[in-house]
Amino acid sequence: MKKDKTVGRHDPFEIEQREWKQRQTKERLKQLLTIASPLLLLLLWEFMSRTGIMDIRFFPPPTAIMGTFIEMLSSGEMANHIGVSLYRILLGFLLGVIPGIIVGLLMGLYSPIRHFISPIVMALMPIPTLALLPIIIILFGIGDLSKVITIAGSVFFPVVINTVAGVINIDSIYLDVAKNYGADRKSFFLKIALPGAMPVMLEGIQMGQAIALLTIVAAEMMGATSGIGFLIWTSYKAFLLQEMYVGLILISFFGYLFSLLLRGIQKKILPWR
Repeated sequence: MKKDKTVGRHDPFEIEQREWKQRQTKERLKQLLTIASPLLLLLLWEFMSRTGIMDIRFFPPPTAIMGTFIEMLSSGEMANHIGVSLYRILLGFLLGVIPGIIVGLLMGLYSPIRHFISPIVMALMPIPTLALLPIIIILFGIGDLSKVITIAGSVFFPVVINTVAGVINIDSIYLDVAKNYGADRKSFFLKIALPGAMPVMLEGIQMGQAIALLTIVAAEMMGATSGIGFLIWTSYKAFLLQEMYVGLILISFFGYLFSLLLRGIQKKILPWR
């Protein structure tokens, strides 16, 4: 009987089950900590506002901000601002990411193209896209198109740079094997360059989505009549700080949501990472 107990304790299946439960416990703890930090911050903010430690005129309590958000949502005003901003962000993001991936792959694979385009990219990349906003408005007007072009320009450069870096870092043996087996350009792009550059490229896309959110707020503060950035700016000018905080929290929420979505896509595409 003692021998059987000893064998049971060292049974591979039981050891695997125990390790799985430990991993699950660690994952739950990580999720709990992820939720706990923003909740703790909100509770601290609420306490300091209610007790007068922070000036309630400038830092209204989160419960009051939530009440303002519900009122704006029920009136339909908030849905309009969110819908307009999401449309501009998603369209501008796609218009920046897709050309960025194509140009990055071409620059990474073909040295002449890289040497031809690199000076243009290096010259334009340090210029903030928002600094070009007056020129973009002159060319494309003050409507949605100028906002979309501004976001696309901001997203384009980090995607290009990271895609080029991803292609250049592909082990040369894969490129040589593809050439030796006579891979055509389509196969070379889709089966060698794109998968090889994917890990670094996705980091550039992740960076691009954060820049898109920063850009939309600033772009909507100039020459816009709707959107979350417009809401933040007009609320600030009218000293409606609860509405201003609603806009700021919404931008923070969408940034976190988009980041989670991209990380989820990355896990599906690159499970080994």
